[in-house]
Formats: sequence, C-alpha cells, structure tokens
Amino acid sequence: MFTVSEISHDLGHASWRDYIEICKPRVVLLMLLCTLVGMLLATPDAVPWNIIIFCNLGVALVASSAAALNHLLDSSLDAKMARTRNRPVVQGRISNFNGSIFIALTGILGLSVLMILVNPLTAWLNLASWLGYGVFYTMYLKRATPQNIVVGGLFGAAPPLFGWTAVTNSVDPGALLLVLIIFAWTPPHFWALAIDRLDEYRDADIPMMPLTHGEQYTKLLILLYAIILTLTSVLPYLIGMSSILYLVSAIGLGLGFVYWSIVLLIGHDAAAPMKTFRYSILYLMVLFLALLVDHYIPPSVYLVT
Repeated sequence: MFTVSEISHDLGHASWRDYIEICKPRVVLLMLLCTLVGMLLATPDAVPWNIIIFCNLGVALVASSAAALNHLLDSSLDAKMARTRNRPVVQGRISNFNGSIFIALTGILGLSVLMILVNPLTAWLNLASWLGYGVFYTMYLKRATPQNIVVGGLFGAAPPLFGWTAVTNSVDPGALLLVLIIFAWTPPHFWALAIDRLDEYRDADIPMMPLTHGEQYTKLLILLYAIILTLTSVLPYLIGMSSILYLVSAIGLGLGFVYWSIVLLIGHDAAAPMKTFRYSILYLMVLFLALLVDHYIPPSVYLVT
C-alpha cells in the first residue's frame, strides 16, 4: 500500500525533467519523423492539419507511455548498467506507483486522441505496438533470446504505418514497405550499440547477440543486415513509389552503412561500434527525408529531358 505522504514526497522529489526522461524523447522524436513520413507519403494531396497534429500527439503519448513502462519494468537491469543506472526510476526519484499513474494517463490519453480524433484503426495499431514493446518485448523477449532485437524490432518499425493509416484508414503495401525498411534497419543499429556496451549487457545478464554468439559473428551479421537493408531500401523505387532522386539517395546511404559495417568487421578502430551506431541513426533520418523530398519534387525538376 502507498500512503498519501509517500506519494506526496515522491511528487515533490521528481522534477518534470525526470518524467520527460522516462519518455525517451529522442526515440519518440525519431518515431514521430517516421510517422510524419508515413502520413505524407500516403497521399499525393495535402494532409489535413488536424490529422498531422492529433496523430503525432497520440503516437507521442502512447510511445511515451510504453517507454515509461520499459523504465519501470527494467529498473533492476538498469541499475547494473553504467549507461542507465542514473535513470529516475533506478534512483528512486519516480516511484513505481507514480510511474504507473503516468503510464496509464499518457497511454489512455494517447489512445483516446487517436480513437476519437484520428480513426480506430490507428488507435488499435498503437495499442498493439504498446503491448508488443512495453509488455512482450520488455518482460519476455529481451531476457529470453538473442533474437530479441530481431523480433522486437517489428514493434518499433510500426510508426510509418501509424501515419499511413491515419490518412487512409487502411493498411496498404506502401506502408508495409516502410515498416519493412525499419525492420531491416533495427538489428544492425542495436547490435552495434550492444558491441560497444558489451560489458554492461553482460553485467545485466541480457542475452544480446555479441554475448551469446561472439563479437565477430555479430559484426558479420551487421554487415549482412546492412546489405539486406540496402536492397530493401531500393524497393520503393522498384514498385513506383519513388523516383530516381530517392533511388540515388538510398543506394548512397546504403553503401555508407555497408562501409561502416566493413570497418566494424575487419578494422581495428575501438570507436567503430559507436560510429556505426551513430551512422545508423543518420541513415534512417536522411533516407526518410529523401523519400519526402522525392515525393514532392517531380523528376522533371532535376532531370534533363
């Protein structure tokens, strides 16, 4: 049981910055970029302003709720890792009780915004993603198998689908292709970080691929996934969803990912894992921006006829 004094003490102890931190704002911002891309690519026409505002607001709230749940459920693991041991829940600045209230409020509000002001399909997809990441991945997959990132990546790959369904109220091949790109991107992105933070994952007893199968095997997988990702990223052009501007961007960005994967595999740079990890973030942002630019600039503008 929690007393009123305990709750009041916690409310006074935690700052608004602590609640922002457990929302994982940088991750949420990247998700919102992908959601916006899904919206804009779903139609050749202008997206209504209310759909842009309310869809992004709802997705941000639901994603923040899932991230906060991850903080609560992973607090015992976070305490063992240098990167996460100062998080608000680990340090006791946010109690499990108040964290749970925050999770419920943000989650219910976000789903309500999507259900009432966007459409039920987008709301249900967000609920499925919340359950997949916040519950299934955090409570089971993360601790059960080195394929945690591969399987769990499906939940993190959904934001473009949210944006697409917010506009069309349907699940279409173009949206699924955007999901596939992020799905292929997720393993090499996280495995590069896992190699850099190998000792921390070992201390927390999390079965990440570099621990269970070795660093060299994981580096080889990163290279293979980078190649798969490059091939996958070309598909929007092949199905007529984009034109030559995007194709050139996708190939160039993919070759950059392959380059860093080779450096990671055969090089001797101790900073290569983090450089690969940072490039992967830049890769996804620029790739999706290239899709947007290509969507709105006709080939006649930059091609000589």
